[in-house]
This record gives sequence, C-alpha cells and structure tokens, in this order.
Amino acid sequence: MISLFELFKIGIGPSSSHTVGPMRAAHDFAVALRACPDVARIEVTLLGSLAWTGVGHATDKAVILGLMGYLPDTVDPDMADELVAHVRAAHRLSLPDRTLSFDPASDIIFDRVTVPPVHPNTVQFIAYNAAGEQVACQRICSIGGGFIVAEAHAHDAVVATADVPFEITSARDLLEITRRTGLTIAEIVLANERALRPEHEITAGIDRIIATMMGCVDRGMHQQGVLPGRLAVRRRAAAIYDRLKGDRFRNVRAAHEVMDWVSLYAIAVNEENAAGGRIVTAPTNGAAGVVPAVLRYYRDFCPGATPEREYDFLLTATAVGGLFKRNASISGAEVGCQGEVGVACSMAAAGLAAALGGNVQQIENAAEIGMEHHLGMTCDPVGGLVQIPCIERNAFGAVKAINAASLAMRGDGTHFVSLDQVIVTMRETGADMSSRYKETSQGGLAVGFPEC
Repeated sequence: MISLFELFKIGIGPSSSHTVGPMRAAHDFAVALRACPDVARIEVTLLGSLAWTGVGHATDKAVILGLMGYLPDTVDPDMADELVAHVRAAHRLSLPDRTLSFDPASDIIFDRVTVPPVHPNTVQFIAYNAAGEQVACQRICSIGGGFIVAEAHAHDAVVATADVPFEITSARDLLEITRRTGLTIAEIVLANERALRPEHEITAGIDRIIATMMGCVDRGMHQQGVLPGRLAVRRRAAAIYDRLKGDRFRNVRAAHEVMDWVSLYAIAVNEENAAGGRIVTAPTNGAAGVVPAVLRYYRDFCPGATPEREYDFLLTATAVGGLFKRNASISGAEVGCQGEVGVACSMAAAGLAAALGGNVQQIENAAEIGMEHHLGMTCDPVGGLVQIPCIERNAFGAVKAINAASLAMRGDGTHFVSLDQVIVTMRETGADMSSRYKETSQGGLAVGFPEC
C-alpha cells in the first residue's frame, strides 16, 4: 500500500530525490545524534547522481537544512537561502540540540568516483568525536519522489504500512477488485486510506494538497525574474499569462488556446520548483507540474467540475503512481525521465479520465497511453539544473495526459497493451538506459547544449 500522502508530499524545490529526500535523511540523522553526546564533527558524502548533479539540485543546501532540523513540508522556502548562507559564512551548524563547527565546502563531499553499490542516489552521514573517532554512520538512498530508505533495505523499499482492505500489486489486480466489488478505483484507494488514518484527516490532507498545488500555479503565474543557477533562465509564465489574458478580448481565438493554458499551469509550477518554492511532489519534483496542470484544466475548463471529482482525480492517480513505484521506479536517476514526467502523465491521464466519469477500463487505458508515449525519455538536465528541458517537459506531459484521457474516453476501454505491460517495459527500458542519461548530466542535452 502506497498512500496518497506518500506520493503527493508537500515540500520545496527543485528535486524530490536530490532535495526533499536528502533533507529528510539529514533530519533523521540529526535526530539520531541526540543519543550521541560527544559529536564534534559531521561529514556528509554525496554519491552517484547526488554527486554529479547535487549542486544544481541544491542537495548541499537540503542537507544543511535537514541537519538543522528542518523538513521539506515545514521549512519556509523564502528563508531557506538565508539560513544556509549563515552556515556557509559562520562555519557553524546549529543542530536541534547543539552547535558544531561545520564548513560545507569541506564537510560536504561530492564523490563522483565511488559507484554506489545499491542505488544511484546515496548519501552517507558520519559523525566523529573530538578524537576523530567515528561515533555514528548512516547510508541512505533517496529512491525518488522524496522516499528514503536505509541502504541495507533499499531493495525492500515498498512495504505494507498497515493492514488495508485491498492489496493492489498490479493493474490486473486493481481491475479484478473493481469487478468483484463494484467499487471505483478512487473508492478502493479511499478505503485503503481509511485503514491508515481517520476520514477527517484524509479530507483535510487532500484539501491541503490541492490548495498547495493551486497556490503554486497562481504564484508561478505572477513571479518574474531569473531562476537560480548559471544558466540565468528567465521565468516565462507571467508573460505567457499576460498574453493569454489579453487574448480573451479577441473576437477570433484558436481552438487550441486551451492547451496554452495547460502549458502555462505546468510551466508556472516548475518555475516555482526550479526557484526552490513550495510545491507538491507529483510524484516527483521534476515532474511536479503535470498533475496540477491537468487538475487545474479540469477545474477551469471542464463543464460540471466538482470538488468531489477532484478527490477522485487524485485518488485514482495515486493507484496508478503506486503501481509504477511498486513495480518499476519514479526516480530519474534510476530509469530516466520516463519515471518522472512519464509516470506523472500516466497518473494525470488516469485521474482526468476518472474525474470525467470514465469506466475502469478507460481509466486503465488512459494511464497506459500516457506512459507508452514517454518510454525511453532520458533525464539529461542542462547544467544539472531542473530547468532545461525539465520545465517544458512538464508542459508537454500535461498536454499528453489530456490527450491520453480523451483518446481513452472516445473508446470503450479495449486496448492491446496493458498498463502492467507498459510498466514492465518502462522498468526494462530504464535498466537498459546508459547512466549518462539518468540524471548525471553526462549525456544528451546536458552535454550538447552550448552554454554561454
């Protein structure tokens, strides 16, 4: 059982695997150090993809914030840079229960030589006493979507957190449960959520997630300026928004204009993510714009849209995202961007089909179409930043999700390739993909782009 609140985590940008996960890991290590009174120094080593693109993904910043006791869902993103700048200037780190000497330039190591044995996103924390002896050590894998697990247990990351009425291990199982019970996919997921927490917590939690998503869209449509990093990418969402608002008064408008709004919503979210703003992993930060953009499309452009159907959207998307998480991966460092934007597209397509009243076969078909046409997508961020091509990829993922849902709804649910088959294919494609194209910025656009 993978909960809605595990797939949709409120956090900060720019990356769920490189920012949210390492921050949570550092926080947990700092908490564990409360049992070690003689700590004098902490050394953090970033391995694999975390080392190769950690600077552009603000992994060092995330680690510092986590060690200071902050968490992604509660830290004030507008204060984060100031907090980290103080540590860098003072060479002092305030843990929740003590203050230590800490120089990020030497105490955070980007190890681009050692190959992590278990997962490409691995971070090691070591604490030493005044005599230089090791007193604590943790190796944590950030396995995508903000999920973290001890390196020793990384292969067993998906575990049952509680007894739930419906165990969903495959799309085939899910379809069989709907046939046997007469429940919708959303109702099945909701029944499982009720086994984990009270109804009022579920409602409040979903409301908070939707509000954060929509708030991110709105904020992103009004922010201007240049995104962090050496590429000096200028925000575009505000200018696009102004042009679209101006076009409302034209007598003749193109029918495809609605897709420009969808692209705007996704770009707005991912510009906020790139700037380190408050976002929702959906299921990752790099793909955080797809689900909110399609959900906003449903709210703003689909006749008869209701809040209850928005719940159905996210609950259904959870079932699909959980299948990818359980049976493949949602980590760009593990399977490329097909595991991020591709999975987000599949989730959004299924969610939209459910919100529009599609039957379970049509919903499964929409999810399958959404991934089928992202197979093989590489993760090759220019400069190690979640900006080029990541921001635009979310816009295209959102448009593809709407197209996938529309195609599925025009049919009767009959299709040749099943969702389970496309999940297996995605996993195998990711395994075959060179590490150069899996969030290391060593191939693809990351090396073919002439930086000026």
